[in-house]
Amino acid sequence: MLGAHELRPPRGATHARKRVGRGNASGHGTYAGRGLKGQRSRSGKKLPYDAFEGGQFPTSRKFHVLRGFNNKWRIPFQPVNLEALERFPDGTTVTPQLLKETGILKHLREPVKILGRGELTRKLTVSAHAFSASAKARIEAAGGTATVITASGEKER
Repeated sequence: MLGAHELRPPRGATHARKRVGRGNASGHGTYAGRGLKGQRSRSGKKLPYDAFEGGQFPTSRKFHVLRGFNNKWRIPFQPVNLEALERFPDGTTVTPQLLKETGILKHLREPVKILGRGELTRKLTVSAHAFSASAKARIEAAGGTATVITASGEKER
């Protein structure tokens, strides 16, 4: 069995470092892979950053909305506050469809989240995709129920 000091990568797995500027016979002579003339062909100070465009206004600043972090897993909820539910009479079952019919929601493409701003004095059965903790507590304090609609469409309490 080989000792740790005798281990080597398999043949062909590693390559020798490219030695540029060592004569034209090497294939990397004369300009040493830098091309002809210009700022990038000179030795000395390196360019400020990868996206440097020679003093032209950088694309990364031109399209500033493309900068930063964009979470592709974020679920955009449609927020509905408790004060908007105060218009329904006691005993109403509030669903996303009812919220759209009454003009509180503009569409049903995104899930609905009930938020706790405002007071709720009516006993309502509210079905939504998500609830804030304060909204759920206020709905139940008013004698109603908060039912979560899952992705598959079933309801859970």
